[in-house]
Amino acid sequence: MSEVARRRQVLGLCLALGLGGLAYGLVCRYLGWGLPCLIYALTGLRCPGCGVSRMALCLMRLDFAGAWEANPVILCLLPLGAAVAAALARQYVKTGSRRLAGWPLAATWLMVAILVGFGVIRNLPR
Repeated sequence: MSEVARRRQVLGLCLALGLGGLAYGLVCRYLGWGLPCLIYALTGLRCPGCGVSRMALCLMRLDFAGAWEANPVILCLLPLGAAVAAALARQYVKTGSRRLAGWPLAATWLMVAILVGFGVIRNLPR
């Protein structure tokens, strides 16, 4: 596959993800439907991702305080996650490789460790 074809593929994926996220946000906001957290439903424990839908809805309204309240850790990890995604997309367009390596791989493992720690800490008794 050529570099131009891979670039189109990445742009198409970005467009699809953006439109899908926007559609989900509109459904959540105006119909009140959202995906429930299966971990919370089954165990009563809040996973590291609990509150992401509320956070995204707040960000759509530019309500940063509300986004922080919904899920502060994922809000803080968004720029790093976006940088990793951009690096992976750039690498894929240039080489065709989808393997993480170097700083994107290290950053991904760092984000995983932070999210696991957050998942434990947020469920400790207060």
